[in-house]
Amino acid sequence: MKPLLCLLTCAWMSASAIALAAEPKAEALWPGKAPGETAPLPPEADMTTPSDRLVAGRHVTRLGNVSMPTLTIYSPEPAKNTGTAVLVFPGGGYSILALDLEGTEVCEWLNSIGVTGVLVKYRVPRRAGLAQHVPPLQDAQRALGVLRSRAGQLGIDPHRIGVLGFSAGAHLAAVLSNQHQKRIYPEIDAADQASCRPDFALLIYPGYLALSEKGFATPPEVQPNDAPPMFLVQTQDDPVHVENALLFYGVLCRAKVPAELHVYPKGGHGYGLRRTADEVTTWPDRAADWMRASGWLKPSR
Repeated sequence: MKPLLCLLTCAWMSASAIALAAEPKAEALWPGKAPGETAPLPPEADMTTPSDRLVAGRHVTRLGNVSMPTLTIYSPEPAKNTGTAVLVFPGGGYSILALDLEGTEVCEWLNSIGVTGVLVKYRVPRRAGLAQHVPPLQDAQRALGVLRSRAGQLGIDPHRIGVLGFSAGAHLAAVLSNQHQKRIYPEIDAADQASCRPDFALLIYPGYLALSEKGFATPPEVQPNDAPPMFLVQTQDDPVHVENALLFYGVLCRAKVPAELHVYPKGGHGYGLRRTADEVTTWPDRAADWMRASGWLKPSR
């Protein structure tokens, strides 16, 4: 019995070591303070209150006071790994981050289809004196450069890195997709020499792409400029306005950027990928179809 017990113990320890090794860990995005950070913020905290709505009957983590951006890499099982990776930008109006609903849960879904999910915890809330997207764009550019520079060691194809954002995070994904020619911060290391252009983008119930207060005009930071193929989802009853997806899709078409648009009659805003009776919550299936048809889910080697 002792040899068998020893064998079982060793097997359990080995399995535990593998599980621990696979546990995603947040990594600092910047070697020191992020660019332009001077005024200290209170500690990071879940800003959710008892009156905040549940989504699909479940709590949402609304993380605030982010001054130390991170990226967390969620790797798929080796046998399923396609070599494709996606940076995930949670939404929250550039005030908070819906960290689980539009972050960790999304990375887990990406893993299920063989894609490395990379959660980017970018800076919020908005910084005084700066456009709302500027510090987050610095974080996004840095994150994509870091990921692409480490692609080989992470089992990622550096030419198959996309972005996926929700609400304000979708705006950030759109800005990065069109503002990638030059870093908007001083170069720090070799990671900042890698291209920060995404190879594709998924924009889920985007905001700030059609400004209602300006006749639904397209803001300059997302005007197409060597933009990658895009996938968009929104509902007609979205209080943030379906025009964000509809009109931006038209802008992409006129610029001859390959794009796919899905509009549903109802579902509102902020559903993440939690399934409900609303058909819009089947969007992950449509997104996977689009990624498959585009070749992103075909193993790169």
